[in-house]
Amino acid sequence: MRKTATLAITLLAAAALLTGCGSEKKDDGTAKAGDAKPSASAGGNAKGSAPDREGVPHQVVFEVGGTGKSQVMWVGNTNHFEQVTLPWTKTESVTLEDAELEVGHTVSVVPGSVKRADGMLQAAPCTIKVDGKQVADNQNGKSDKLCEYKLKN
Repeated sequence: MRKTATLAITLLAAAALLTGCGSEKKDDGTAKAGDAKPSASAGGNAKGSAPDREGVPHQVVFEVGGTGKSQVMWVGNTNHFEQVTLPWTKTESVTLEDAELEVGHTVSVVPGSVKRADGMLQAAPCTIKVDGKQVADNQNGKSDKLCEYKLKN
């Protein structure tokens, strides 16, 4: 059983390395046979491709209340995780692009725990505001759910 588990983990690690490593192409000035990209003069966009599209920028404000220090994870343009001093506010400009214009883009904040007056821990209160309007909260920390909202144009 131990050998099987070790083999499975090794195969998964190898697969992850093979698919993840080298996925970024660096332009060293040399072209390879399969690297040619269709140009606009050679018939426009490649079949199935759409022109890059961009939506309107949205101002997203993440807030976590409370006092003291706590861990906070938030997802705006990218994922972030750090220890912060409460109360905490972070503002990001998020612009939907390409497929996100159709399906949306989820923004979220996961507050850490804070002590209540009785000494017990609870989730810190969190809110998300988009373009000045509050769109998500966790009922002042009474809900154990994260604050999340799907941005759409």
